[in-house]
Amino acid sequence: MASEEPMARALREARDAAVRGEVPIGAVISRDGAVIAAAGNRTLELRDPTAHAELLAIRAAAATLGSERLTGCDLHVTLEPCTMCAAAISFARIRRLYYGTADPKGGAVESGVRFFHAATCHHAPEVYGGLAESEAAGLLRSFFAGKR
Repeated sequence: MASEEPMARALREARDAAVRGEVPIGAVISRDGAVIAAAGNRTLELRDPTAHAELLAIRAAAATLGSERLTGCDLHVTLEPCTMCAAAISFARIRRLYYGTADPKGGAVESGVRFFHAATCHHAPEVYGGLAESEAAGLLRSFFAGKR
């Protein structure tokens, strides 16, 4: 894949998702500085409520590496992950999570259930929020303004 910075690529995946009529969320998984998987939301296209950008990227990275454990991999995503995606991030053993904008309504990392802080969470990545926050939030605002 291209040598594009991971969050820039995630934003591009989010813009592509919006063009498809999907909620503009993009995710990228990198390892040793190289992008190994990228995806945007495809829940409508695939008629699959689990086809969030993060899950699609995790599936692609696992296939690329030939392992369900993505140890040493980093995930960049434009929106704070929901509970389902946070659980998948934990199960995949993602090393670091970088996200763009917080999701006070549906997020589960720093908002809501704070999944990685639960006693039952087996693995918690290092978490860094606010990366390209204004651009990520702007994509979501523009998308939903067009729906109203």
